[in-house]
Amino acid sequence: MMLTIEVRPESGISATTDQLLSSLRNIRKINVLPTNNSYASVPSLPAHSILKQLQSLCSILSAARHEREAETLKEVYSLAVLDTDFGGLGFKADKNLSPKEEAQVLFLVSAWLESLNSADRSKQPVKLLTTRPEGRRPMTLSEKIFAAHDIERRGELKPEDIVRVDVDWVIASELSWSGMKKQYDSLGKPGIFRNDRFWLAGDHVVDPRLKNVPLVKGLISDSETARDEFHMTDYQGMNYTIMHTEFSRERAQPGMLIIGSDSHTCSAGSLGCLAIGLGVADVTMPLITGETWFKVPESVNIRLINGPSPGIGGKDVILYIMKELKRNTVAAERVVEFTGPGLEYLSCDARFAIANMTTEFGGITGIFPADQTTYDFVNQRKSPRHKKDSHYFWPDEDATYVATYTIDLAKVESFVARYPSPDDVVPISEVEGMHLDGCFIGACTTAEEDLILAGMILDLGLKRGLRPVKAGKRKVVPGSLPILHKLKGLGFVEIYEQAGFEVGIPGCSYCVGMGADKADKGEVWLSSQNRNFENRMGKGAIGNLASAVSVAASSFGMKVTNPKSFLDEIDVERLNEILGHRTKQTPCKSPTYVEPAGDNISKTSDDASPSTSEANPTPTPTPSQTNGTSEQTSISSDILCGKVQVLGDFIDTDALAPAEIFIKCKTNKEFGEHCLEHTHPNFRQRVKDGYNIVVAGHAFGCGSSRENAVSALLGVGVICVISKSFAFIYGRNQPNLGLLGITITDPTFYEAAKEEVDMEIDLATRKVKVGNEEWGFVLSQMEKELIKAGGITQAFEKFGKGLFEVMCTQVKKTVKEEEGCGNDKGLRW
Repeated sequence: MMLTIEVRPESGISATTDQLLSSLRNIRKINVLPTNNSYASVPSLPAHSILKQLQSLCSILSAARHEREAETLKEVYSLAVLDTDFGGLGFKADKNLSPKEEAQVLFLVSAWLESLNSADRSKQPVKLLTTRPEGRRPMTLSEKIFAAHDIERRGELKPEDIVRVDVDWVIASELSWSGMKKQYDSLGKPGIFRNDRFWLAGDHVVDPRLKNVPLVKGLISDSETARDEFHMTDYQGMNYTIMHTEFSRERAQPGMLIIGSDSHTCSAGSLGCLAIGLGVADVTMPLITGETWFKVPESVNIRLINGPSPGIGGKDVILYIMKELKRNTVAAERVVEFTGPGLEYLSCDARFAIANMTTEFGGITGIFPADQTTYDFVNQRKSPRHKKDSHYFWPDEDATYVATYTIDLAKVESFVARYPSPDDVVPISEVEGMHLDGCFIGACTTAEEDLILAGMILDLGLKRGLRPVKAGKRKVVPGSLPILHKLKGLGFVEIYEQAGFEVGIPGCSYCVGMGADKADKGEVWLSSQNRNFENRMGKGAIGNLASAVSVAASSFGMKVTNPKSFLDEIDVERLNEILGHRTKQTPCKSPTYVEPAGDNISKTSDDASPSTSEANPTPTPTPSQTNGTSEQTSISSDILCGKVQVLGDFIDTDALAPAEIFIKCKTNKEFGEHCLEHTHPNFRQRVKDGYNIVVAGHAFGCGSSRENAVSALLGVGVICVISKSFAFIYGRNQPNLGLLGITITDPTFYEAAKEEVDMEIDLATRKVKVGNEEWGFVLSQMEKELIKAGGITQAFEKFGKGLFEVMCTQVKKTVKEEEGCGNDKGLRW
């Protein structure tokens, strides 16, 4: 129904004003109608700039009790006058804007008004309780957040349960969006679920130095097209921030469920979010539908006690955890929950570094319970929009963890993770004096606190009379423009430059070695990044990991240097003053903790399959709509035969799909031409010779979220990967793209599955045969159907936006029918 509000224009209605009022009318059905009525009760609309008109419209709408629209236009006004360093347009309120600038404001108006419709289309907010219901099983923090987002609203979940969940945010980089766009286009461009909950940041390969490179121009164009096509409310363009940095600092809220197309999406777990990285096909679906599904994973508890020494931050804490527990062991395919009294000594920045590198630890994600520190951090944000949806959960005292480990923060010192393993961690004193060709401070794991501490170390060194040696490369890349703005204001940019550092713009830089910054072959680097796999920083480069303060101390002489003597001199009072809200303080308010609630419903999805109309509310794309771009091929037979090629443990995605091929390869075949080329140069020819079944060790597919690792294996001709275990994201990517992956842990299988032996795989009986011996394996009905169809794209073509409802219902029905038949019903993901 159209609602009308009369206003008196101070002069004639301009074309810009008409567009502004048209947006209100067309998007929100509010007709602000100019009239000649001179009564004092009729509000006036000024003839000033569009910004002045926005302010007046806010008052007019508020007086007419359209508070949501009024608050939304206030948000647009705030963004229009906000400095560009903080993601705004940087316009002056009293300045007349050019037509181009007015068009930018009008775009924001339409996008933000559309976000109200977007929110209206979303599901009802979850019901929450203030106390744990009597009789409910104890739950971990991640189980509670899963339960709070459970579409069935059961109120209680446990490991192995299949859950279909609402998603709060989808996040992507310009590089991962390139793959997501291909997926999105192949599905017939069905539209996205919420235009105000898609965060797209240009960080991986974009750089002003590469602005004329055709492939980079294409990535930028694709991102800007997405902004326009989806009417995105939150888009700051290229090199504003590393995708995780400002998302966590200013947008993620406690209790949210966040899905991202990057393995370091887990960074937002620092704020009590369940933030999980997946492959691009897996992320595109919740972008379109607003939901996805999981098998509820087990949780492992890392209990932190005591506090670290001054200047020892989150990076050294997570390196110490990996030194003690090793990667892809206790954390593998589990959520890592960090609890204990030691939390009070860790800032949100320190927690960010720890959560960020949980992916290197091998976990699905890392998460901290949101406490007073979190509450203060979130509530210092200027925008109420990014504070009001916080829900504070706490794990039950009697929650069941698969294991609990105690980490004493007082034992943490400065460490180095030696190339090429993030868990080959030693005290920095053991490698002190190692020659360096490069020092890098940056990447998403390096937070504002780390950059400030490193700047203080450099300042102390300069005051001691130290000067940077001429040899070597030094670079610092702040994670966002707001952080860079703060460093400039504090004088640290000048200090970095005096210490020989080139100060770069926000981006991944040397950490991915894909863009303008690449380390050269044979160069030895000390870096505050999160990953030091072979060829990560550049082909043939050698990367060692450390904290930003360790890199800073080592940069003067370009040799590894223990920063302890510098840290002993740190002015802690000044540090606390600079960090402000991150220091302990007496709270004015405290968080209120909540519990997930269940609905008392008589019919669940176990009782009946939804009808086609319920499950498929939008038309299913036809083959012509998909443009024929899908490369996935279905498996036509239940019997697969081939010869074995054996690989080892920890085959990572950086090796399967090397970084330098990302922006030039488009098809599976093209990716396949580079599969394992640096680490196993004979692999591709052997697949072509018929050795097309890969048998590997632990944590196959560890590392980044790049689903092109699966594409490369498909492109080269691999028909199946059998491993002792798969990394979580990679494990989901396989069936989503139509590649068969099998987990077998029986050591006798690996004794028999030697190089070059013949193997038969029977999908119907779920058995692998070598010679006269057989081994059973688990393959869920969901995985089997996805693989036989050729992947999730074909599933969408069949079921449309209701695919998760239909498929989860079918899986549950199949499991129910098979109960008592002796089959393993487990879903690996």
